[in-house]
Amino acid sequence: MIATVENKLDAIQGALPSEGLFAEKDWLISPDAFPISEKFASELEQLGHRLFVFQRACNQLYQLSVRGKQPAWIAQYLDAGKPAELVELSRQKIFRDELPRVIRPDLILTEKSYIIAEIDSVPGGIGLTAWLNRTYSALGQDVIGGQEGMLDGFQKVLPNGGDILVSAESATYRPEMEWLAAQLNLHRTSNLEDPTPKWRVVPAENYEPQPGHDVYRFFELFDLPNIPKIEALLRSAAEGKVRVTPPLKPFLEEKMWFALFWLKPLRQFWRRELGDKYFLKLRQVIPYTWLLDPTPLPQHAVIPRLEIHDWREPAKFSQKERDLLLKVSHALTNFAIQPTILQQFHKGSLFEHPYYDGESGEVRTMKGRIRLCPYYFVEDDRVKLRGALTTIVPADKKLIHGMRDGILVPTSMNTVNGPRS
Repeated sequence: MIATVENKLDAIQGALPSEGLFAEKDWLISPDAFPISEKFASELEQLGHRLFVFQRACNQLYQLSVRGKQPAWIAQYLDAGKPAELVELSRQKIFRDELPRVIRPDLILTEKSYIIAEIDSVPGGIGLTAWLNRTYSALGQDVIGGQEGMLDGFQKVLPNGGDILVSAESATYRPEMEWLAAQLNLHRTSNLEDPTPKWRVVPAENYEPQPGHDVYRFFELFDLPNIPKIEALLRSAAEGKVRVTPPLKPFLEEKMWFALFWLKPLRQFWRRELGDKYFLKLRQVIPYTWLLDPTPLPQHAVIPRLEIHDWREPAKFSQKERDLLLKVSHALTNFAIQPTILQQFHKGSLFEHPYYDGESGEVRTMKGRIRLCPYYFVEDDRVKLRGALTTIVPADKKLIHGMRDGILVPTSMNTVNGPRS
């Protein structure tokens, strides 16, 4: 087993694909995965099924709204600004029960627990996390999902092979998906006599669908106007000739679901669809979220938790909060075509983790904030945690995302010193 820090770093750097994993982007390398406690790892396992049930309930709520069995304003909010043709397509019966096969929440680790900043509808990092898991597993580290978990999970998404469509907008992630497809073709192809790759990464632009050839969509639906000839794929999916995942449902990609989750008029729906246990558990980790709807309130009413009558009302806000209201005013103007949310802020806790400093050639310690992204794959109605990507950024950074001065590592189980015990 490789033990020294120097040997670990050499092994990690040596395992990097020559083509890279992100286009024109890199990150700080650490000799160690980010450790979490066994208890927290168990919580992550359970979170996956809760989020699957939540997304299923979101799908149900939208359809009930369309059919007039829930308030019409729900679908109106979710459809705002969407092309009428895409809205009509998403409502077709053939897609009714389709849900995303990959669920990736962005978790911010806080002082007491964690908060879900968002659920990414078309997540990047699948290939990267697969590579990290394999690489750190080879160093003897007990990573969440194991050495092959991410590859096993993605193979379940396209079990018979298929095309991974990457748009120009998502080109940064093309190298990681090419690595992923290459590994699947190298190790998961049963027919050795047929050298044709079962899994391919192809540009979304000018794509010609092939009947029976399933598609993994690596672009968000707002990007459709920038993809020529996309109508051929949409038509083939509507006719049942190909299966596209994530499903062609723009309402599921909306950020406003957390706001709808907290709306009091919908509370009984969520309790019924989620069950009391899941409903209460999710209330602990979904941050309170407001829809920035400019519709005037009755004179006696106030916006929940803020105790203001109008989003433009600055009297009770500090200067810092008034700066936020300037951004709010812009959002209010565009609400009809681009509904916007405001989310309660939860500050991430600080953690220490080692990284390699290329300039000094030394291993240093970063004190930073954590975004932990578990990857759940829906496999035959079961939800499996197949990996978890941890991003650590310096404490002075306001946003937590992959960057040149951020550490990207897999997540491991540490029964002794892991956080969130």
